Amino acid sequence: MVKLPNLIKKFLTFCSIERHLSDNTLLAYSYDLADFRRWLPAKSRSQPITTDILRAYLENMRLERLQSTATIRRRLACLRSFFRYLHDEGLSSDPFVGWRLKLARRKRLPRALSADETAALLASAGFSPARRRSRLNERIEVALMIATGIRVGELCKLDLEDISQDAASLRIRGKGSRDRVVYVTNPELRRALRRRVQDRRRLSGKGALFLNQRGSRLTPHAFRSQLAGIARLANSKRRITPHMLRHTAATLLIERGVDIRIVQRLLGHSSIATTEIYTHVSDEALRRTLERANVIGSLAA
Repeated sequence: MVKLPNLIKKFLTFCSIERHLSDNTLLAYSYDLADFRRWLPAKSRSQPITTDILRAYLENMRLERLQSTATIRRRLACLRSFFRYLHDEGLSSDPFVGWRLKLARRKRLPRALSADETAALLASAGFSPARRRSRLNERIEVALMIATGIRVGELCKLDLEDISQDAASLRIRGKGSRDRVVYVTNPELRRALRRRVQDRRRLSGKGALFLNQRGSRLTPHAFRSQLAGIARLANSKRRITPHMLRHTAATLLIERGVDIRIVQRLLGHSSIATTEIYTHVSDEALRRTLERANVIGSLAA
């Protein structure tokens, strides 16, 4: 029988090469599989994994370690993919077959920035749509994520050849090998992006568009550190993450009446059901709508 560490290694290689999963997803899979391997009793490591073992793992996460439902769902989803792969490869039976596991899914609205928070963040990043002159230390990565809704991993993968000559469109290499094109419609952002491309081409001619402080390709971790510093400059009262910028892009578009199918294409969602979470009415949009309606005032008139 092939040992579990070797099976995990084969699965992660498969996910990387054949499924083209992102580095972030691969890292999450490795963490979740490592957690299961650490928990697995020694006497069970030389035996096939059964449904009863998975139930015991679920009980440990839920009752002993008091882990959140979101964490439990993610880890079991990872294990489901892992054992499905092993079954398809003829390496193991699938202990999830016949197990109808039901975990309550907490419906959480996406955390997006308000218009004021977004403007403050852009200003702290050195980018303002209204200004006419560029600051040398502008971080257009933030503006680009808010304008297009791309993921942080997609931002870091951008190469010079992915940017059109006029910097009005970008080729995005998305999750699951799903490429798409996004558009930069703000003139100031287009000019700033075009300058960045020109500067990079003068130095190397090709390669990564965005670099870290050491001159290597920007990584999601490095961008998160940059974003944290920008958020502090903006006097943000809460922790701002890269995914909040993506949520902000989608929410602002929906609030301004952009068709949900357009937002789906922009974000690269394979299913419109994923995009529908953004159709919630934000508190700010609700307040503005009610102020315009002015029910009592209209009766008095």
